[in-house]
Amino acid sequence: MNVNNRVRVAKRFRLSKKERKNLTYGLLFLSPWILGFLLFELYPVVASAVYSLCNYNGIQDAKFVGLDNYIRLFTKDKLFYTSLYNTVFFGILSVPMSILTSLMIAMLLNAKTRGLAFFRTVFYMPTIMPAVASTMLWLWILNPAGGILNNLLAVFGIQGPGWFGDPRWSKPALVFISVWTAGQVMVIFLAGLQDVPEQLYESARLDGAGFFARTFKITLPMISPVIFFNLLMGIIGSFQYFTQAYVLNPRDLGKPLNSTMFYALYLYQNAFEFGKMGYASSMAWILFVIIFSSTFIVMKVSQKFVFYDGE
Repeated sequence: MNVNNRVRVAKRFRLSKKERKNLTYGLLFLSPWILGFLLFELYPVVASAVYSLCNYNGIQDAKFVGLDNYIRLFTKDKLFYTSLYNTVFFGILSVPMSILTSLMIAMLLNAKTRGLAFFRTVFYMPTIMPAVASTMLWLWILNPAGGILNNLLAVFGIQGPGWFGDPRWSKPALVFISVWTAGQVMVIFLAGLQDVPEQLYESARLDGAGFFARTFKITLPMISPVIFFNLLMGIIGSFQYFTQAYVLNPRDLGKPLNSTMFYALYLYQNAFEFGKMGYASSMAWILFVIIFSSTFIVMKVSQKFVFYDGE
């Protein structure tokens, strides 16, 4: 590049006085967000990556140990695999059930009948209820001694299980809670259903298509991006499941027999109960890799099944 070309390039990128003034004002308005991002997002991410390679308890100076935390997790920590199994088991049950239940309710509420506003409010209310309060409510409902559900089963001669006190039923009980609070997913489905052109249903009826044909040939393909979005968010949320499991037994996490020891709960226990911040940081990065891999696979597979309008 000769001198003349360099001069032209320099002039092209040289800001005028007004542009410099606008840039200054823009950076000033952005500065709160930039500072917040650097202090509360970027720094914690970098710090956790560093601490995952250290023996660190949050008080004393960090001691570099290399990949020792990761090696211990994969070779010596059996509870790590238990928590991962519990989390995957919960996700496999809760995510499809929540999506299916929410979609069915949304399709019912999409019908043009009286009282829709009331029913939409009723189904959405569990979502706005605090997680701690809803979990305490379900502890009462699923109480094996005098809970509403077991008393109702007893009327039909069925002996109800121990629910949260039984390792075989503790995770299914938590799945019930997650399905009960699926109102937010229902609202998203409802919005997607209302965007489906009515002309498609009218044409299908004229051709003699029944309800199931219209559902599988029109409704599901047209709202497939919404289904994909809820599936993706459900997978991410299931790997981060924490609050309800913590409220069950805050003084004895994972009870009974570590059947409710989820990955995020075990990470919290290592960090704030055992004081193993470095160990917990390595768990956090493993969780990041798992979630990233899962979402990447789902996004690749979705290209064959998700229909976008205009394609």
